Amino acid sequence: MGAEQATGPLSDLRVVEMGQLIAGPFCGQLLGDMGAEVIKIEPPGEGDPMRQWGRGQPVWWEVIARNKKSVSINLRVAEGQALARRLIEQADILIENFRPGMLETWGLAPESLLAANPRLIIARMSGYGQDGPYAQRTAFGLIGEAMGGWRHIVGDADRPPSRMGVSIGDSLAATYGCLGVLSALHHREKTGRGQIVDSALYEAVLQVMEALIPEYTVAGMIRERSGAILPGIAPSNVYTALDGDYLIGANQDGIFKRLCDAMGRPELAEDPRYATHAARGERQADLDALINAWTGTLSVDALEALLITHGVPAGRVYRAPEMLNDPHFAARQAILTLPHPRWGEIKMQNVFPKLSQTPGGVRSLAPQTVGEHNADILGGRLGLTPDELVKLARDGVI
Repeated sequence: MGAEQATGPLSDLRVVEMGQLIAGPFCGQLLGDMGAEVIKIEPPGEGDPMRQWGRGQPVWWEVIARNKKSVSINLRVAEGQALARRLIEQADILIENFRPGMLETWGLAPESLLAANPRLIIARMSGYGQDGPYAQRTAFGLIGEAMGGWRHIVGDADRPPSRMGVSIGDSLAATYGCLGVLSALHHREKTGRGQIVDSALYEAVLQVMEALIPEYTVAGMIRERSGAILPGIAPSNVYTALDGDYLIGANQDGIFKRLCDAMGRPELAEDPRYATHAARGERQADLDALINAWTGTLSVDALEALLITHGVPAGRVYRAPEMLNDPHFAARQAILTLPHPRWGEIKMQNVFPKLSQTPGGVRSLAPQTVGEHNADILGGRLGLTPDELVKLARDGVI
């Protein structure tokens, strides 16, 4: 894979992933990227619906399922539940993102699992958390984004709430779930005891909403949609150049002065209308129009060279093509290329964050077939014979 030798700091950990789609599997991806062995349990047949998701080609699976082994087990039958329990008894971490109560329905209640494996850490991701009056409601990431406050502030003021172009609620719940797992591992090192990590989508979103709650409780302020700007923070916007868009962030006094110098308008930094942070915020639209008139006379390349020289935070608005052609992405190896049996090769984001002593890596491609590792895991780990595996398959258990 080009990174096969990088085992990662979690290479001594075994994870059983029972989730599907985004929140649970992304948590598994993060742990697998850092070296953990991730055994993904999929329903026999079509497997995780994520295998079919994607615009054009369903390639998201190749990212979110990398570094994982696929085992197909029917969790709705007793024999399948028994197999899952045996795998979990050998695991350090269990990940699941089913509706609260589903594990219990399958005879896999966390209390029972912890009794059999006291060191187990169970990461549970759900829309509303494992308790509370909304716990049993069905939820996807977008519901958590709305309840957590994100959706209300995204978009233009004269239109209904918009959305981000990615499933940020699920990804945040997964990331906080991973943080919870790592914290629980630290606690286990001291006590030998595992625990349950409860990561709710709406609360994960709430965590990144900055001062939204205290702003209201202290000052009665409710954040509203503001389009491309952050009200009162100026200049900080995307501006139009001769051949494209360019983002400039120069709201701090000293940086604004450097922007004025770059514009050939040093007097603006001393103008009472723009000299202070508060004054610029009050005249945000006027200032943006003034800057946009200037950027409209230059190409993106000329703007970038000028603003880099003057030390002004600024940058291009990237899409995938720009990322693939950018020397900084290449130098940092932010994108890696992997050989692939279907496409010849596939490019995707690399493991992140970067660790200096124990870097993670992509050790294996996403499983190409459902149950690809049944013989390895159920046979090699659980000791099932080939005849037993054949019978379980015939009975619809695997």
